[in-house]
Amino acid sequence: MSSSQPAAGPSPDHRYLLDNARVEAGERFTWLAELFDGVTRGHFDRLGLRAGWRCWEVGAGGPSIPEALATAAGPTGYVLATDINPAWLDPHAGYEVLRHDIVADPPPQPGTFDLVHARLVLVHVPDRAQALATMVAALRPGGWLLIEDADTELQPLACLDEVGEPQQRANQLRRAVRELMTRRGADLRYGRTLPRALRAAGLVDVTATGCFPVGATACNRLETATVRMLRAELLAAGLTDDAEIDAHLAAVDAGELDLTLAPLISAWGRRPG
Repeated sequence: MSSSQPAAGPSPDHRYLLDNARVEAGERFTWLAELFDGVTRGHFDRLGLRAGWRCWEVGAGGPSIPEALATAAGPTGYVLATDINPAWLDPHAGYEVLRHDIVADPPPQPGTFDLVHARLVLVHVPDRAQALATMVAALRPGGWLLIEDADTELQPLACLDEVGEPQQRANQLRRAVRELMTRRGADLRYGRTLPRALRAAGLVDVTATGCFPVGATACNRLETATVRMLRAELLAAGLTDDAEIDAHLAAVDAGELDLTLAPLISAWGRRPG
């Protein structure tokens, strides 16, 4: 390191902040599905998902997308759902379940999948390039990779219309959550890099789009589950206090806030063949 460069800070903590083992994880999966499954299924249709396809759902979390894939692929197809903690997945629902670390483990059944999909996974993964390479290696020639991830710096607010104290508090708390994510090694700008990342991974016909909901009931329920899940971490980090969290949750429950999320950037590309 040259003398002109600043000294390196402490290494980020790469433990997953939104741990699947927490009871609130199931609530989060439910409301994320409500908010984004329609978007994801629309991309599946665009890519031509049909009976007989072999599909891999990476970092599946909850069961809704593996179930949708299994329905579309039908009895002549095959769906594999993996997660570092697959506790919320159902091995009897028409898809195979496998515990798998997308960075540390080799691709299952390399070169065989028509579609590989990951949603809200890579933003939390420290070695994103390796994870992408593993997914690309699993594709057959001509197979599609669909990655969907958030870009919380592109739109960092919880309330777009900051008209009063409850909205200001919501935005302050969202900034605290973003700080926790950064300390855990998340890349809050990752979503916008997806088209370039897919091209760098060797894919062709790369396309991307983005969306985010505003004011939906599911946004409120997701916010409540997330804040409850992270409460102890927020307090331990000194980023807020009990009174602020209680006031925010009360405002959410009272329907005072039009909450939103960071944009979900969806990007897809095809393995040459």
